[in-house]
Amino acid sequence: MTMTDRGTTYIDIPEAVGVFDDFKSMQAAMYDLMIAGFSRYDISVLGSEEAVREKLGSAFWQSKDLEDNPDAPRAAFVSEEAMGEMEGAIVGGFLFLGSWIAMMALLGPASTLAASVGVAAIGGAPGAVIGTLLARRADKGHRDYYRQQIENGGILIWVRTVDAQKEKLATEIMKRHSGRDVHVHGWSE
Repeated sequence: MTMTDRGTTYIDIPEAVGVFDDFKSMQAAMYDLMIAGFSRYDISVLGSEEAVREKLGSAFWQSKDLEDNPDAPRAAFVSEEAMGEMEGAIVGGFLFLGSWIAMMALLGPASTLAASVGVAAIGGAPGAVIGTLLARRADKGHRDYYRQQIENGGILIWVRTVDAQKEKLATEIMKRHSGRDVHVHGWSE
């Protein structure tokens, strides 16, 4: 292990890196890497714009400048399916919360079951609307994250590889999915 003056720890495990020009190709490469046995913990993408700015300053950056930069911030890959699940949870949570609040307000000795169910259904609608708006905002942030990387030269993927066989496998998979400038460097974060 080595340490830089910025406090980031690097380990002596080779890492394959590739740049992708579109989300679908990058996502297909990610899935194939995981199917081939790479752990999701060994695969990372470039961190958020805020993380890049915090760690590297506000200078304009391109993917080619960061692919071999040991200080480039990393983030976990979030799939479209995971985003869909999160959106569903947000909408469902707010729908439930609105229905629950409305139902609690009406549950009393004089309330009928039909009235309670009706109020819960009507009370859940505003919660569902709020949840939908928040879910759309989260999805937009996710899409903007990748769009910005594409505008700055492409989406970066790093894959830790433990031996020459894994290096070859990772680079082959990335190239197969239109990864460019695919290569291996001798360290990982």
